[in-house]
Amino acid sequence: MKKKIFFLFLIILIIICTTFAVLATSRRGSSGSEVRKIQEKLKRWGYYSGSVDGIYGSRTEAAVKKFQRANGLTVDGIAGKNTLAAMGIQTSNSSSSSGGSNDLNLLSKVVYSEARGEPYTGQVAVAAIVLNRVSSSSFPNSVSGVVYQAGAFDAVSDGQINLVPDSTARKAAQDAINGWDPTYGCIYYFNPATATSKWIWSRPQVVTIGKHIFCK
Repeated sequence: MKKKIFFLFLIILIIICTTFAVLATSRRGSSGSEVRKIQEKLKRWGYYSGSVDGIYGSRTEAAVKKFQRANGLTVDGIAGKNTLAAMGIQTSNSSSSSGGSNDLNLLSKVVYSEARGEPYTGQVAVAAIVLNRVSSSSFPNSVSGVVYQAGAFDAVSDGQINLVPDSTARKAAQDAINGWDPTYGCIYYFNPATATSKWIWSRPQVVTIGKHIFCK
């Protein structure tokens, strides 16, 4: 009798674990609001050209694979925890920490795509902006969430985020992760030669490094 109860409990536990795993993953054959979010983001970034219908078909799977390949993720066509996090789609299992290999890779891409022509300190400063936003309650609580937040970085909208970062960008990202913050806690920056937003000019300016003004 005890063995039967044990095996019944084990079966129920397996079903529960499997259910949670499925809920945290979108794959071919899935449908719903999460799939729609995936399609919307991939379409905005140029990976997907199909309909935003909330149905995870072959075209969505192919687009997810392109995104995974461009962002150093496992290329399996499945929108699991890491892929969803890279898209800025938060799940209950998403990590809020920074400093892992995926964070370093993505942060390096931001530095390279946004500040590769800037002095080294300016590159570290851009990485620090991302990390400061992660720590701020006004922004998503992960590096990927901050980077892929709608309208946050021009490099994401124009596709330059997919460029392969050089060793300097990677070193700058690592220095920022290690605690160097040349911006003194800033969460915004802009190029005064190209900025058109009146709002960004209204932010308290802290320091100018290279072509960028860093502000709070």
